[in-house]
Amino acid sequence: MIDLKTAPYAALLLRLTTGVLFLVHGLTKLLVFTPAGTAGFFNSLGLPGWMGYLTMIAEIAGGIALILGIATRLVSAALILPLLGAIVFAHAGAGFGWTNAGGGWEYPAMWALVQAALVLLGDGAYALYPLKSK
Repeated sequence: MIDLKTAPYAALLLRLTTGVLFLVHGLTKLLVFTPAGTAGFFNSLGLPGWMGYLTMIAEIAGGIALILGIATRLVSAALILPLLGAIVFAHAGAGFGWTNAGGGWEYPAMWALVQAALVLLGDGAYALYPLKSK
């Protein structure tokens, strides 16, 4: 049975953890790899470079939204898409284990499932702008 008193805090922990991770990954693309380098990496995967820019923006904006608790269900659902893309285009060839050379698909798959859990759980405690339930 789900404990309704603590479940909002579980959602908060998932929201904060993945929000920080998305923000760090997006800022790494922006500040370390640079937007042009990120676009080049996406091109090397056979994807259009503009998807690199879109992914970088989604990770930064989505990470901030998750940290603040802004429309968590919608943001988490949207962030599943780049994670599935990472699995298919960047990590599938490296096998399952994240410690494999090239990083396997284990980590982005787990991360996508956490986002799916947030879609189901909702905003959780201390959300700045929670979506209203009907």
